[in-house]
Amino acid sequence: MALIPFYKPTIRRKDMDAVLQTMVDERIGPGERSQEFLKQFCTLVGAKEGIALRSYVDALGTALKLCNVGAGSTVGVSILSPVVYEAVLESLGANILLGDIDPEHGCLSTSEAARLVSEGASVLLVHEPMCQIPFGCDYRQFGVKVIEDISQSLESAYEDTKAGSFGDIVVCAFEQDCIISTGGGAALVFNDHEFASPLQEIYEQVRPYVELPDMNAALGSIQLASLPMQMEKRKEFYELFRKSLLKTHHKLFGIGNIDFEPNGYGFCVVLDSKAEDAIKFANKYQVSAQKTFEGSLGIHHSQRFDLFPHAVPALLRALSFPTYPFLKQGDVEMLMKVISHLP
Repeated sequence: MALIPFYKPTIRRKDMDAVLQTMVDERIGPGERSQEFLKQFCTLVGAKEGIALRSYVDALGTALKLCNVGAGSTVGVSILSPVVYEAVLESLGANILLGDIDPEHGCLSTSEAARLVSEGASVLLVHEPMCQIPFGCDYRQFGVKVIEDISQSLESAYEDTKAGSFGDIVVCAFEQDCIISTGGGAALVFNDHEFASPLQEIYEQVRPYVELPDMNAALGSIQLASLPMQMEKRKEFYELFRKSLLKTHHKLFGIGNIDFEPNGYGFCVVLDSKAEDAIKFANKYQVSAQKTFEGSLGIHHSQRFDLFPHAVPALLRALSFPTYPFLKQGDVEMLMKVISHLP
């Protein structure tokens, strides 16, 4: 029997009709549907304007350029941020400074943000891992631009604060494993009109070649329409798995407060045992499990308790399980059983 898939795009057969219609209309490149999708996304996250691009890398690079990051610049990030950050910063000739996380929410801590700025960071690029948001953090108080990456936290909320509330610029990927998938691509959005003219200048000559095509945007729009239903399922599974975890001695990654509403991007556990043993145990019952931060910047710093005491346990022992809406009832029951008996 095959393992339960770790990720599964939330695309239904009837969703494909929207994509087929763009082909029938012979409008598969950037156009009206791309603009409409961007407008819908801005409304969702509370932004006024921006651009939908063909790649996550383009969105990150453009956000950094809008914050005047270039050769010799320094950007502060969390140690749990994805390695793609380093690649994008290197392409701009910029330097990277790594900071520890807040153990309560897994994002860059306020004290570490202050340290990074004091050591020369002119921009903070805030990654929000595995449904989490940095509630209680005011990164803007340090007088630098803040780029907030909500690719894994879209629609997560704590009381009245939602993902997308912490940055001057917000970036969100739409890859196949994301809450919303357009088959690739990302959005860059903001409220401050000061970014509008520089954005126009960056893409003045090449916009038709970098903007999200209508065919992809049509898929995004139909997923936005069904997002409330998808979120309900994700949150339901997350809560079931959280209750199952209470039967063990392991710890939930991130915010445990009942007022926190995770988006169900994934379910993450910080074990007090070896992750490899837990993965073998899960696979024995056809359940997929992955080390959460294998692809993070911390991969080469997992022994540096002196520098990153809060992040190292997650780097070494955080394990993730699937929570996508298309999980079958039998799969959900098996996941609950495995989580409640993790060694």
